[in-house]
Amino acid sequence: MLRIKKLDIFIAKQFGLLFVGTFFICQFVLMMQFLWRYIDELIGKGLTMDVMAQFFWYMGLMLVPQALPLAILLSSLMTFGNLGESSELTAIKAAGISLMQSFRSLIFITILIMFGSFYFQNNIGPKSNLKIAQLLISMKQKSPELEIPEGIFYDGIPNCNLYVQKKDLKTGKLYGIMIYRMTDSYEDAAIILADSGMLQSTAEKKHLVLSLWSGEWFENMQSSELAGSSSVPYRRETFISKKIILDFDGDFNMTDAASLSGNAKAKSLSKIYHDIDSINQQYDSVGRAYLNDVNIRFYGQMQIDKKDSLQEIKKGEKLNFDTLYNRLPHEKKLMALNQAQSTVQQELSDLDFKSMVTSDADYAIRQHKIEAINKFTLSLVCLIFFFIGAPLGAIIRKGGLGIPVFISVLVFITFFILDNTGFRMARSGMWAIWFGKGLAPAVLAPLAIFVTYKATNDSAVFNMDAYKEFFMKLLGLRQKRHIFGKEVIITAPAYAEDAERLATINEDVTAYNAEHKLVHLPNFVNVFFKYQPDHEIERISAELEEVIEDLSNTSNKYVLHDINQYPTLSTKAHTRPFERKWLNILAAIVFPVGTVLYLRMWRFRLRLFRDLKVIKQTNTDIINRIKEM
Repeated sequence: MLRIKKLDIFIAKQFGLLFVGTFFICQFVLMMQFLWRYIDELIGKGLTMDVMAQFFWYMGLMLVPQALPLAILLSSLMTFGNLGESSELTAIKAAGISLMQSFRSLIFITILIMFGSFYFQNNIGPKSNLKIAQLLISMKQKSPELEIPEGIFYDGIPNCNLYVQKKDLKTGKLYGIMIYRMTDSYEDAAIILADSGMLQSTAEKKHLVLSLWSGEWFENMQSSELAGSSSVPYRRETFISKKIILDFDGDFNMTDAASLSGNAKAKSLSKIYHDIDSINQQYDSVGRAYLNDVNIRFYGQMQIDKKDSLQEIKKGEKLNFDTLYNRLPHEKKLMALNQAQSTVQQELSDLDFKSMVTSDADYAIRQHKIEAINKFTLSLVCLIFFFIGAPLGAIIRKGGLGIPVFISVLVFITFFILDNTGFRMARSGMWAIWFGKGLAPAVLAPLAIFVTYKATNDSAVFNMDAYKEFFMKLLGLRQKRHIFGKEVIITAPAYAEDAERLATINEDVTAYNAEHKLVHLPNFVNVFFKYQPDHEIERISAELEEVIEDLSNTSNKYVLHDINQYPTLSTKAHTRPFERKWLNILAAIVFPVGTVLYLRMWRFRLRLFRDLKVIKQTNTDIINRIKEM
């Protein structure tokens, strides 16, 4: 029997309130980011409020699947961060409830959100994407006076091609204008040149008024006497100021949805699979037609009767094209070469065109498959983000919007970079589709498992000292000794005994150097296969640390200075790479890992040799100072 505990309800309430708030915040941020991309399509277009309302409504619906994972990440991190900061999480653990048990209600809620996200992407999202695409295209077609580009011909106005050298966005003036105008036929075409001008819509938005200054008008004149079939010399007009009325419907008209039928984002999962089959079938027929054409043109056999074929077989002669070519006169040889070259160039052009057709099909299929996989991955990311956010919140134990927002942004940026990179590489065909779209979940899923494991075991993930120690050990770095004088000394050092022990250590170091010969390369077999622990250097290091511990109670500044010169000995790094024997054997087999570790170990041997020299010299200095005391 399923029993809902009060703790589950309490945590669910905490999460629910934060999730609603963070969702709207994330939705707002994503909408602003999307709006910034298309701000030029909205500003100055004279769009009505109902059109703007539609745009923002469908934009919000389109961005819901992207806002859900980020909201789950941020809200789960804040929920358990607040519980940890208020010591409620400690109380929960003290009551014998594990961290995974406290996750129980939120896991259930996250799974519901995950399935809801998939349903949204499959049923509501495609309609939203289709509507937003229609609106964006329709907005681009409105108010052409603001859309005229610089340096290229613009054909958005009926029966006109407009060229503008430069335009002033503040005043709306156009400079260096060239207009090619054609109404019925080429005979009545007109070319208009102007130094400057301005293009404006009429009040009813049914026409455009083109005001021109300092220009010329060139126009062909039709002759009515010859039934309008011939043209007389053109008419030339120089003007200082002139206005031209152009027909144009400036009202907002929604683009036909049929033109967006190839948009994969505007399709459900079943529609995507259906269209993939249709595209495959369509282009398979095109490919078969191309193949049949090639077979007929290049591999077709000549139709000859049996009598002719028998005669050729009896002759037993083989057709030699080089012999035939050499028999031709020089003029026909050149003709044959030119014809062959022309045929090859024609076939190359034909192949380029056919490859372009087939590449378009491949691109469309990839886009549909990417969108199909994206519906699953974007839903799965909701669950992955929860198992990143909730454990991190339990580890960090910081609520509010400070650290949680910072971590959430870092995780989301990582996801966005990986997902966008995988999408672009998969779309271009450089990566497999499953690899490109699965890259982000494949990278973040191990991170979620890692932080969940650390949180459930109360491990310190952000212990910087531990990471610092690990990397210093990996790179062979050491910290210097920092022994300071004590204000109150209870027990004074046994100077005489310490001096004798230091002298003994010097003798041991001398004997150790003579026996082990640290400067020479070690035996490869002994290092990786016949490891022998170095107990002698461990004993010398332990003995030296005891003396240093005793001398640290001294009040003599010179002795304190000398004991800070002692290096910290690495007693195992010079003997073998790993503690476990099988790892050493494996490292020796795998090239070049064994070689790198072998050279690294030799480096530690050389460092140990230098350290022992420093120890001997420091021992001698301290012994002399003790004698002077």
